[in-house]
Amino acid sequence: MILCEFSMSPLGKGESVSPYVSRVLRIVDSSGLPYVLHPMGTVVEGEWDEITSLLTECYKELERDCDRISVSVKIDSRKGPGGRLEKKVATVEDALGKKLGRVERS
Repeated sequence: MILCEFSMSPLGKGESVSPYVSRVLRIVDSSGLPYVLHPMGTVVEGEWDEITSLLTECYKELERDCDRISVSVKIDSRKGPGGRLEKKVATVEDALGKKLGRVERS
């Protein structure tokens, strides 16, 4: 099972790239793969072929109207079942005896 942290955004499209990031996240969300969005990227869990196919689809979406794209990818591959998206954080929180890094929205 793969955990893949990635960020993908265009360069030269101004200070705010949220419209482009939103297009990528629409693809991630419709993939059906478990994911977590954070301020600096997205973590997705799946099999190798699912992850690489998703990254390709996201890239091709931006490539349509972006001449330069910044892509950062970090992959953790571990044999065994899924569910690591939550388990990795829960294990650290259990060791510390408290929940970490929760942002309250108003």
